[in-house]
Amino acid sequence: MQICVRQLFKNPLVGSFALPEGRPKCSRKMLGTWPKRDNDRLMKTSAAGTSGTQPKSSGKKARTAPAGKIHPVVIYPFREPDDHSDLEQLYQLVARLNREKEVYARPITVLDRKTHYANEGNKQFLEFRKKTVARHSDILDAWGVDTCQMWYSGLGLAFEKGGPEDVYWLIPGDFNYGSAVGKEVLGRLHDLPEICLELQQDLCIGEIATDHNNSKQLIDTYGTFALLYNWFPVEAQAIRQYTERPRSEFFAVRHGFLSEVLRHRWYAYEQTVFMLLQAVFGNKRISRFLVGNISDLPEGREPLASAMQQVERTERLLKTVWRQRHQPRPGWVEQYRVLEAQSEQLRRTAFVILQNLLG
Repeated sequence: MQICVRQLFKNPLVGSFALPEGRPKCSRKMLGTWPKRDNDRLMKTSAAGTSGTQPKSSGKKARTAPAGKIHPVVIYPFREPDDHSDLEQLYQLVARLNREKEVYARPITVLDRKTHYANEGNKQFLEFRKKTVARHSDILDAWGVDTCQMWYSGLGLAFEKGGPEDVYWLIPGDFNYGSAVGKEVLGRLHDLPEICLELQQDLCIGEIATDHNNSKQLIDTYGTFALLYNWFPVEAQAIRQYTERPRSEFFAVRHGFLSEVLRHRWYAYEQTVFMLLQAVFGNKRISRFLVGNISDLPEGREPLASAMQQVERTERLLKTVWRQRHQPRPGWVEQYRVLEAQSEQLRRTAFVILQNLLG
């Protein structure tokens, strides 16, 4: 796994662990980091060892039968939207995937039973489920503690249908796909699993574009990465080289790595962070793909209470993973107490910053 080392520096806002601005310069450009699809294609051609330049895409790609198939897994929104315009655009994509049977397995839609029962009298929901969702995908009705458990059920079912050369593609259903940018994103989103399939990558993270004041950016900067640098400093540096969105809901994963991940403890929250840690622990091949400037936040920003909860969940996850890896070692309790005290300080600092910026 290629890592470009960046240095940490002190910053009073986040205790002794802070996140440098900008990206490190690498000796070789990382996969999937160009924002435009044509450049992504050119880069992947170069990485695969093909000489010459790549012609500009005409819009529709010529496809050849791949060695493995791509398994789309759609996570239906937990809260049924009043307006189906975003979902209608998404399922136009799902319908296209369902028709390309030589490339894609039959898509799976994971739908939480709480969502179903909350809308059992909603004619719009029932008709959309029957005429659109069920028509273009297999519906997996699941009781989920949280969204990540819905991922577990969907990816697990797809894995059991798949083979050693296959790739599994998670597609969150609650983004603004009906917007102009959302439609553009849907047109190139298939590049994400194709990076794994064509370049033999184990994990590809989809990274949405945000500015520095975006609530997701703030949570990841002052919460996720600050805590990662405390509990797993070496691994945090590696993860930061690949993505600024370690909690992304967009990702694709190869069969072999998914097999390993499914056999580990699965978390009902912040599972992407755990998968990235497992990828770094196992020296897996990681890429990122720039999804675009789309959002799943109806108000355009995260409520403060939700932001605080996400920081708390990340800390809980990292504590658990650290204990699992260090309990067999002598003296782990003393080391844990030191890290826990630092972690508490970082969490409290994150809360203050988030309150000032989001409250």
